[in-house]
Amino acid sequence: MQNIPLVNVKAQFAQIQTEAEKQVLEILRSGAYILGQHNKAFETELAEYVGAKYAVPVKSGTDALFVALRAAGIQAGDEVITTPFTFIATAEAIRYLGATPIFVDIEPESYCIDVDQIEKKITPKTKAILPVHLFGQAADIDALETIAQKHNLLIIGDACQSIGVEYKGRPLGGLLTAECYSFYPTKNLGGCGEGGAVTTNDPEIADKVRILRAHGMRETYKHETIGYNMRLDEIQCCILRLKLQKLTAWTKRRQEIAKIYNAAFQGVAGLQIPLVKNYSNHIYHQYALLADKREAMQKYLKDNGVGTAVHYPILLNLQVAFADLNLPAGSFPVAESVAQKIFSIPVYPELTDAEVSYAIEKVREGAQL
Repeated sequence: MQNIPLVNVKAQFAQIQTEAEKQVLEILRSGAYILGQHNKAFETELAEYVGAKYAVPVKSGTDALFVALRAAGIQAGDEVITTPFTFIATAEAIRYLGATPIFVDIEPESYCIDVDQIEKKITPKTKAILPVHLFGQAADIDALETIAQKHNLLIIGDACQSIGVEYKGRPLGGLLTAECYSFYPTKNLGGCGEGGAVTTNDPEIADKVRILRAHGMRETYKHETIGYNMRLDEIQCCILRLKLQKLTAWTKRRQEIAKIYNAAFQGVAGLQIPLVKNYSNHIYHQYALLADKREAMQKYLKDNGVGTAVHYPILLNLQVAFADLNLPAGSFPVAESVAQKIFSIPVYPELTDAEVSYAIEKVREGAQL
């Protein structure tokens, strides 16, 4: 029996270990730990990679969402339309500002927000749409922009799972008011701790994020507003720069594995493979299957050494933290159906061909239970 974890952070670090240890030691010896040369270089390199004019690193993807919303002018009493099928940080960031998340159901294919259901949720309090480019695939940006322009709304994207995604051949990072990225260790581009970034083509948004992340300062000890301590340290920026150099190759390998999975699982009774919309590529942060008998499938895979996870088992509207929104079970039927069937299997680029074949074998066997 093989042992294949869902993710393997150690295997990824091994590819940069020699250079990372050298550069981190240089940082430690330099004493320049915050907003130094690696931060500045990472800003430039990240912006280029995601197709944006500006990239501002912050401490986490959650911070990126929050500070982007604040920089865009979202405040207490506003409403922001988003999806209940996502990690809680998406809606937490809205709540941090005293605004209200207004949930909309998802598409059954991409699991991204169902654009066709957005307009009926718009009220005079609605100020923005916050789509989640889930699992590594873009939401329908053209359709979102049509709605946003009609109703004078901002669009802040949650790209925490989608670095390297393109929409109709254009890099995602500069297409909306802002995009928000996470560099949590298990992400496609992951640090050795927390990390995130806001990307934008709007110089005013970028400037506000820079000030807000550093206690409201543009110059030392001159505080223009109440800000936060959200600066990403030099060690994280160093690690992320090294990994960014390899990200294109890593993404290609993820896509190769997903293609093999798709061919192997297509037509297997009780399984649905992830579908890719014609307007987006897919960078497979997760390779998510739908299984009619998910619990039995997961148990079988665990017993046979293949790691799995469920993203996400409980919709945000059903979390105790959002009970005040009074959105009971049945409010978002597509998302609820997906949440009951979805699970992810390993797709990280360090998987060997033998491990991929083994995972396929066990998934196909599990489907027959």
